[in-house]
Amino acid sequence: MNNFKTIGIPVDLTSALEAQNITIPTPIQEITIPVALTGKDILGSAQTGTGKTLAFCLPLIIQLEKNPKTTAMILTPTRELAQQVSQTIKHLLIQTKSPLRFALLIGGEPIYRQIRFLKTKPRIIVGTPGRILDHLDRKNLYADHTKFLVLDETDRMLDMGFGIQLDEILKYLPKQRQTLMFSATIPGPIARLANQYLTDPEQLSAGPTTTPTESITQEIAHLSKPQKYPFLLDQLQKREGSVIIFVKTKIDADEMAQKLYNEGFDACAIHGDLKQQIRQRVLSDFRKGKFRILVATDVAARGLDVPHVQHVINYDLPPTPEEYIHRIGRTGRAGAEGFAISFITAQESRKWAAIERLLDPHKKMDREREQRPKSNKPFFNKNKKRVSHRKY
Repeated sequence: MNNFKTIGIPVDLTSALEAQNITIPTPIQEITIPVALTGKDILGSAQTGTGKTLAFCLPLIIQLEKNPKTTAMILTPTRELAQQVSQTIKHLLIQTKSPLRFALLIGGEPIYRQIRFLKTKPRIIVGTPGRILDHLDRKNLYADHTKFLVLDETDRMLDMGFGIQLDEILKYLPKQRQTLMFSATIPGPIARLANQYLTDPEQLSAGPTTTPTESITQEIAHLSKPQKYPFLLDQLQKREGSVIIFVKTKIDADEMAQKLYNEGFDACAIHGDLKQQIRQRVLSDFRKGKFRILVATDVAARGLDVPHVQHVINYDLPPTPEEYIHRIGRTGRAGAEGFAISFITAQESRKWAAIERLLDPHKKMDREREQRPKSNKPFFNKNKKRVSHRKY
């Protein structure tokens, strides 16, 4: 089995990793890092929670230390993911006593502070496309020497409408550069973008990306709309540990968190309408275990790295099958055991069928074959809720 030294990571960085109890590279790190250190472009895909951040942060730091006149840029779809990437870089730089500096450029934070920090000429820029493009347009940030570019969760950036901004940002970068593009899945739009942004890339994949990790136990519950909330309360009483509940809208998240709080549960909401400072505080408190239940819209489906999440509940099904993988990927991280349950109403049966096709493209979909009693009588559990469970 390889360790970080055998795949090309120098002693100071391996020591920094060991200080964080990281000694064995994950599959995506093992296949990505050696290729990245050669200077090749990479189109990488891997399941969520498999260590992609270190897979690009480690070679990035090594390349910058070898080439003192160059800079690097990391683009992420969400503020939360940008913050987590910057924290990873911060820990590595502190523990190796590196002189490299980084800047975090995200919306929702005072731009004047970012301008002031950019004047110190940081060599690593981490941020979201909108705010980074804003700084480039204002000439607060120059990318003439950016020879290392990372596009993290590119599929999500396209889903969120950042395609035009990505094109504009790349106009500021030199054409001669190394680009690492990561995406949970490689659909047609990502493949076309790779042809546009990458030069002779190495395509790397660490296992299937359309199936969740084996450490996640998945269940489904067929319910009518009125049955969903009582059944949710029943599940929260039965399940131990921290929980993320995914709902459809921002209003739903606020209302659900308030209802659960009134029921005596420690719950809080997170969504895109919250100010950045509040979002940071909510996530920080959730990580510290100050409350047990986080009610979220899909803003938290990507990039939310909270190791202790035991359960994901899809109260409402996600808008796309791919988002299902990202949602339940908030649990079962780093090999830990996780559990996910999805509530399915009759109105959402087509959405679930699409999710099942993604999970198993070769399987003939036939909902009538689900594990239901052969009797024509409705099936009720002990709480008189019509529900059919199935594990995957």
